[in-house]
Amino acid sequence: MNPQREHWGSRLGVILAVAGSAVGLGNFLRFPAKAVLGGGGAFMIPYFVAFLLLGIPLMWVEWTLGRMGGALGHGTAPGIFDKLDGTGRWAKYLGTIGVLGPFVILIYYMYIESWTLAYAWYSFTGHLPFGGGHDQMRSFLAGYQGLERNQYFSGLAPALAFFGITFLVNFFFIYRGVRGGIEKLSRYGMPVLLGIGVLLMVRVLTLGTPDPALPELSIKNALGFVWNPNFSELRNAKVWIEAAGQIFFTLSVGIGVILTYASYLRRKDDIALSGLSASATNGFCEVILGGSIVIPAAFVFLGGTAGAMSAAQSGTFNLGFVTMPLIFGKIPAGFLFSGLWFILLFIAGITSSVSLIQPAVSFLEDELGWGRRRSVAVLGAVALAACLPAIFFLAHGFVDELDFWGGTLFLVVFATIEVILFAWVYGIDRGWEEMHQGARLRIPLFYKHVIKYVTPLFLLGLLGVWSYQQFWPFIAMKGVSPGDQPYQWAARLLILALWAVIAGLVAWVW
Repeated sequence: MNPQREHWGSRLGVILAVAGSAVGLGNFLRFPAKAVLGGGGAFMIPYFVAFLLLGIPLMWVEWTLGRMGGALGHGTAPGIFDKLDGTGRWAKYLGTIGVLGPFVILIYYMYIESWTLAYAWYSFTGHLPFGGGHDQMRSFLAGYQGLERNQYFSGLAPALAFFGITFLVNFFFIYRGVRGGIEKLSRYGMPVLLGIGVLLMVRVLTLGTPDPALPELSIKNALGFVWNPNFSELRNAKVWIEAAGQIFFTLSVGIGVILTYASYLRRKDDIALSGLSASATNGFCEVILGGSIVIPAAFVFLGGTAGAMSAAQSGTFNLGFVTMPLIFGKIPAGFLFSGLWFILLFIAGITSSVSLIQPAVSFLEDELGWGRRRSVAVLGAVALAACLPAIFFLAHGFVDELDFWGGTLFLVVFATIEVILFAWVYGIDRGWEEMHQGARLRIPLFYKHVIKYVTPLFLLGLLGVWSYQQFWPFIAMKGVSPGDQPYQWAARLLILALWAVIAGLVAWVW
C-alpha cells in the first residue's frame, strides 16, 4: 500500500478531469449518429431514462467507492473491493476487470486518437483532398491506415509517426502525476475543447441556407431532422439498449476510471455535487455540441434526410474522418474549421486516454509499492507492445474484438458487480451515509432505492438480453471470415494474458 498518495489540487480540477475522461470521441461522433438512427428527439427519452436510472446512480457509486478506497490507500477495484466489509477473498479478483478493462480500451483508443492529430496536421497544411469526392477522402483514410497503397500513402510510416507522438504525449502527462499532469491537462484542455466546440457549433448554426436554389436544405430543417421525435422508434427494444450503451460510453462508468480518479479525493471532499457537475459538463458536450455539429452539417451539404441518414449509418470512422472533412471543404476557410474539428477530437481523445492509463499506474503504485517512474516505464513498454497488433491488424477485426470486450462487455459486467457489492454486500444504508460525507448537495432519497433495486435489475436485464441473443454466436465468431478469425482469437488471447498477469499480481500481493 502506498501511504503517500496524491490529491487533486482543487475541486474544479477534479471536476474537469472526470469530465475530460468522459468527454471523448463518442460524444461528437457516436452520439449524434445514434440519436438520428434512434428516432431523433424520441431517442432522448430512453437516453435520459438511462441517464437518470443507470448513469447517475453508477456515477455516484463509483465516486463513493473511489473516495473510500483512497482513504484506505487503494485506488483501483481489486484493493477497494477487498476492503469492503462483507466481501470474501473472491471480490478482489472480480475487481481485476476495473484494471484490465481500461487498459484494453487504451490499446486501440490511443491509435485512433493519433489519427485526429494527423488529420489536424493534414487539414492545416492542405494535404487533405478537400476538393475531391467521397471516394478520394475514403482512399486517403484507407491509405493512412495502411489498408491500401495509393497516391496519398505508400505505407504506415506517417501513421506510426503520429502514433508515436500521441503515445509520448499521453505518457508525459501520466508521468507528471495526478496534480501536475492529469489535472493541468484538464484545466487547460477542457476550456479549449469547449471553446472550439462552441465556435464550430456557431459556424454550423449560422450556415442558414447555403444554396438558395434548395431552400429545403436549411439549418432550420436540419435541426428539425435531428430533434423532431419519431415516437414509433420507442417500441424498438434496440433503441433502449443503444441509449443505455451510449450512457456507459459517455459517462465513463463501468470502466474503473472514476473509481481511480475519486480515490485521489480527500476524505471530506464533496462527491455529490462534483460528480453531478462533471456529468453535466459531459452532457453539454454531447447533447448540445455533439448534436449541433455533425448531423446538421451533413443534412445541409449532403442532400437532406437521405444524406444525413447515410452519414449516420456510415460508422464512426467514416463520419469523423471522411464525411466531416468533405463538409468543411464546402465552406469558406474550410481547412481552418477542419483543423479545429480534429484538434477538438484530439483534446477529447487525450483527456480520455490518460484516464485509461491511470488505473494501471495506481495499481502498481498502491499495491506493489512501485514508484511513478518505474510504473510508467513498465506500463509504457507493455502498452507499446500491445498497441502494435492493433495498428498492423486493423483490417482483420483486431480492434473490433478489443472494443467489444473492453469497451462494451466489461463495462456492463463491472458496473453490475460494483453496484451489487455497494448496495447489497457493503449495504445501501452505510453506502448512502458515506456518499453524503462532505456533500454540498443532498441527493434525492429515491436514488437510494434506485441504486439498490433499479440499477442492478437494469444491468442484469441488459446482460440477460445480450447473453440470450448474442453470446454463443459471438463466442463462435459467427459471420467472421475464416481469414480474420486467427487475428480475433489473437486479440482474445492478448486480453486473457493481460488478465492472467493482473490476477496473478493480485494473488501475490494479498
